Amino acid sequence: MRPTTEVELSEMIRSTAATVVVRGGGTRALGRAEGPVLETGGLAGVRLYEPGALTLVARAGTPLAEIEALLAGERQRLAFEVPDLRGLLGRDGASTIGGVVAANASGPRRVQAGACRDSLLGVRFVDGAGMVVKNGGRVMKNVTGYDLVKLMAGSRGTLGVLTEVSLRVQARPEAEVTLVADCGEKAGGIEAGLAALRSALGSPFEVSGAACAGGRALLRVEGMAGSVAYRAAALRKRLGGAWGEAADGPALWAAVRDVSAFAGRAGSVWRLVVTPSEAGRIVTTLSGEAVIDWGGGLIWLLTEAGQGAAVRAAVGRHGHATLARASEGDAGTALHPPELPAVARLSSGLRAAFDPRVIFAQGGKI
Repeated sequence: MRPTTEVELSEMIRSTAATVVVRGGGTRALGRAEGPVLETGGLAGVRLYEPGALTLVARAGTPLAEIEALLAGERQRLAFEVPDLRGLLGRDGASTIGGVVAANASGPRRVQAGACRDSLLGVRFVDGAGMVVKNGGRVMKNVTGYDLVKLMAGSRGTLGVLTEVSLRVQARPEAEVTLVADCGEKAGGIEAGLAALRSALGSPFEVSGAACAGGRALLRVEGMAGSVAYRAAALRKRLGGAWGEAADGPALWAAVRDVSAFAGRAGSVWRLVVTPSEAGRIVTTLSGEAVIDWGGGLIWLLTEAGQGAAVRAAVGRHGHATLARASEGDAGTALHPPELPAVARLSSGLRAAFDPRVIFAQGGKI
């Protein structure tokens, strides 16, 4: 199924009795959901772009590359630094803006600019009854009732099919500096590196990236050239030690954003969203290789098969662990951890409200 209009999509949903799998570009799916595929690629095109107002409205099937090229022409960008996980997950195809929103896809700049949902101003979608629903608009407003804008971001096609999104965009900075320091054992290890990242994020110097990868701690500052130079110097003074300036900053952040270090390598990949202060303990407790982003809030972990119980035990009550890519030996491992009873009741109630006929697939299998 590949509708080209919102009306056509609504009619398709009303007439189907099968459980369907919603797909944009197919580049971010975790696991394998079963059922007929409903593609949103036919709902494409930028409907409105106002550079002066920093707003963009696009249909959900619009390719992400088209939007990024349009913004680049006005020296603007999506603030949340969309990851490209095709290499990591072994996918091909072209990412769509609807898929980005449905996955709440957010890169290293989340520590400063927020997640995708924080740039989302409005949505249009078709629910499981075939009804067209609109929430929000081109300006941010506080409204009563469900905040459907935030709810749809990260819903992964389980509550409705996005047809249009409105986003706040951001001007590209004049300058960018990446500070780098060793966080290997000789420099105090990962715990010392993460402590430095937390110190930087707690400073007034507006850090836009804080990561540990490949034995190095990375910090990024962006903005006007004079401000960037001042803040980078102030951070080096605050942190002490041997913090140097990286010559290849953009490439380093692209590698962190896309988890390039694990692309094409054998093993299972876990995505852990955790309390930042627990990141060091979790990584040192587990066997495997880690790429740590968001100052410790996001851990990508490459492990051998059969580590699921250990990974979820290490995370415990301090976050959640998703099996993003499974090796053959983890074929029976659950994609997501069990929901807490209160969360499960809330999730069930939302699905009953937006998809009473259970038209949309509720997650994949490894």
